[in-house]
Amino acid sequence: MVEDGTIMRGRVTVYSVPGCPHCIHAKATLSTLGVPVCDVDVNKHREIRARLKELTGHSTVPQIFFNNLYVGNNEDLQNLDPEQMERLVLSVREEPVPLDAPPVPGENSLDSDACELSEALRNLILKLYSDHLSEDGKTVDYKAMSRSLYFERYCDLAVQLQRVELLSLSREEKLAFFINIYNALVIHGNLRLGFPKNIWQRYRFFNYVSYFIGGEVFTLQDIENGVLRGNRKGVAQLLKPFSRNDPRLKVALPDVEPLIHFALNCGAKGCPPIKTYTPQDIDSQLRAAAEAFLENDDSCVIDSVRREVKLSQIFKWYKTDFGGTDEKLLNWVFDHMGASQKKRNLQALLSEGKVKRSEVECVGHGRF
Repeated sequence: MVEDGTIMRGRVTVYSVPGCPHCIHAKATLSTLGVPVCDVDVNKHREIRARLKELTGHSTVPQIFFNNLYVGNNEDLQNLDPEQMERLVLSVREEPVPLDAPPVPGENSLDSDACELSEALRNLILKLYSDHLSEDGKTVDYKAMSRSLYFERYCDLAVQLQRVELLSLSREEKLAFFINIYNALVIHGNLRLGFPKNIWQRYRFFNYVSYFIGGEVFTLQDIENGVLRGNRKGVAQLLKPFSRNDPRLKVALPDVEPLIHFALNCGAKGCPPIKTYTPQDIDSQLRAAAEAFLENDDSCVIDSVRREVKLSQIFKWYKTDFGGTDEKLLNWVFDHMGASQKKRNLQALLSEGKVKRSEVECVGHGRF
């Protein structure tokens, strides 16, 4: 919005009812400040009135917010000193409406467009990650995240996954959508159920924690092995995730995508760092994630003295995705390494033909 030639990036939200003298007074005061005001009639939007009571602890009107900063009622607005008022107006002028701003009608009414919904969820998860992720990007402060308004907004939005249209997604859109949803679902599951601590708990976690997406239930195993790996059996699975008559089979990618293993994060210490992905240039993003993963000595070690290559258990569990033999696996690793001394060391070993297949070992990793 532009007021007197000045672009206002944020908004003031006033919750009111028609004919309320205190509401009229508050809006008149705000109009003199030249700020964009979103007037919400809580009589017309009862669901917002209930949400407002949760946010403010009050059921009276008006209730006033500058972006996400709660001012209070009309009396509180009138009692602001000039310096406080100036800071609030400046915040609306310079800062866009944040994700944890109070709700207005229609703001979260996304339709069944999976890309639009995925982008909204991606932005929320990105904010949650930035607030609660460790510096190395591998662990999450789940306790603090569970109290976040952003997580509450994420949960509200995740309900809309049931209405998305999955069959219209392109390969690139499907990759980004399901990778982001998988990583978000892991965090959501950990917040609701706690992090699994043993084999049995991990089995139940990955086979039962799920979202209702596009009219069908998708567990973590379904997303990883059914959709992203082209309906292949996962670790400790006797059958493919989707049977021949399963409607979810139509959503599965036609072929396995090995690079997804460097984007999925199950919340364990050995997992790749948590990121979010977009359909645009998704293959380059995944390739960069693989390069970073292989450069990490926790995931890949080249021992030139012992002529030994040690790899994350990802490569053991999903060996078929990388060619099925040690030779093909090592060549795949070499082809997906970034230019580095580690890659040159591996090239020397491969050219000498002295890397014994039995010496391809695995270092610890967490995905079940």
